[in-house]
Amino acid sequence: MNEILKVRNIHKTFEVGTPNENHALKGINLNMEKDDFISIIGGNGAGKSTFLNSIAGSFSIDYGKIFLEDKDITEMPANKRAKYISRVFQDTRMGTASRLTIEENLSIATKRGQKRGLSRGIKAKDRAFFKEELKKLQLGLENRLKMEVGLLSGGQRQALTLLMATIVTPKVLLLDEHTAALDPKTSKMVTELTDQLVFEKNIPTLMITHNMQHAIEQGNRLIMLHEGNIVVDVSGEQKQNLTVMELVNLFQTKSGAELSDDSLILG
Repeated sequence: MNEILKVRNIHKTFEVGTPNENHALKGINLNMEKDDFISIIGGNGAGKSTFLNSIAGSFSIDYGKIFLEDKDITEMPANKRAKYISRVFQDTRMGTASRLTIEENLSIATKRGQKRGLSRGIKAKDRAFFKEELKKLQLGLENRLKMEVGLLSGGQRQALTLLMATIVTPKVLLLDEHTAALDPKTSKMVTELTDQLVFEKNIPTLMITHNMQHAIEQGNRLIMLHEGNIVVDVSGEQKQNLTVMELVNLFQTKSGAELSDDSLILG
């Protein structure tokens, strides 16, 4: 079996019984292979972040099942799933501790999922390892281990968060529009770093993006959500040969709806 993640008929409704009731996920099914890097796209309210939140365990789903390597994790709380599932958010302040140093943040990341004991702090061998890992970022952070993370720029912080999320190889990596808050130059840097880390460690990845062109260019597979359902699922050559307008037409054919979110096309 080459499947890492299976999602079976999951449903999630918020504010049940109120005027604001929102059936955000409507029976989503997904089989994810161990070599999948899946780009996820869809308009506002399509259910993208809710889908990632359900996999991360941020809330309980109403119905359905989630399996990780054939283990049912549907009822597993988020803190226990974090041993296997890493996440990087759009907000560059999430995923790191501002008042802790770079080396302290990395030390916490290397102990993800382990029992905490009473041992010495950061050892010399830890610092040597952190420096080698930080060199991959090409930001000079390997020489700033004692700097508080809150003093870093948004791009530096997001690059560090990516490194922390992958320093212990997770079974699945979730990227929730992790470049959306960055300027174009910094976004390009973090995108290239994402590809480097994901492919270097062969990490199964689900990545939400707000840009159709990016969704086509990144990863080996693309899914598109609409009103809580997956309406497009393409991979391989079919995905790589798509143009943005072909993807728009495919979405309209599959969903029977017009694409109203221009930002997906214009990026």
